[in-house]
Amino acid sequence: MKKLFILTATVFLALASLIPLDVFAQPGFQAVTVTNNAAGGQDYSITIQTLVLMTFITLLPSMVFMMTSFTRIVIVLAILRQATGLMQAPTSQVIVGLGIFMTFFIMAPVFDRMYVDGVKPYLNEEIKSVEAIKRISIPIHEFMVAQTRQKDLQMFSDIAKEGPYNDKADIPFKVLIPSFVTSELKTAFSIGFLLFIPFLVIDLVVASVLMSMGMMMLSPLIVSLPFKIMLFVLVDGWSMVMGTLASSFYV
Repeated sequence: MKKLFILTATVFLALASLIPLDVFAQPGFQAVTVTNNAAGGQDYSITIQTLVLMTFITLLPSMVFMMTSFTRIVIVLAILRQATGLMQAPTSQVIVGLGIFMTFFIMAPVFDRMYVDGVKPYLNEEIKSVEAIKRISIPIHEFMVAQTRQKDLQMFSDIAKEGPYNDKADIPFKVLIPSFVTSELKTAFSIGFLLFIPFLVIDLVVASVLMSMGMMMLSPLIVSLPFKIMLFVLVDGWSMVMGTLASSFYV
């Protein structure tokens, strides 16, 4: 439970780097301000800091998914389910849950660096929040840059009319995040295509055999499904897929 709390706090502070640092630079943080009006009553207003924080918390799940390995894993698993012909197995809940815990496993080195460099000194009151956010953003920034194709990065840089950048560390998150997501989508579909080919071959072979036997009224999917499951189990498919996904981020 303690490790999960630390991991959640690490991700939260890392993604807070997307918020302008001026919001955290204020000397105090008041959720609600109270002022006296001319009628002798009181007026209540929510500070802009509170609005920014509430909006940030709402967008936190999407930001976690878009800035980590979650996107690639979930898409590959969804394509694999489609290729096997099992529309409901594994279920969407299982795929999402597996994607989340695989993300924790793959991102563990990045989260450890974020905790050691930024979260721990901040909790020990050795650095301020602004400095902690700067330090925490470095590991996740380096991870995203390493997984982003130069072509995608150049495209979004041209659209934003920014760059060229002297160093990869100078790439802003507003350019890096869409570039990273685009690269992840391309990589996920490339892996999914390679996974789809063996199952497609089985479907073609079964369909050809049924056609030659004159059994055109029998659906090839019903006959090929047990063969695809058997093939996937015999080659230890789940271990191969999970191992390939995990290693693809550190090649």
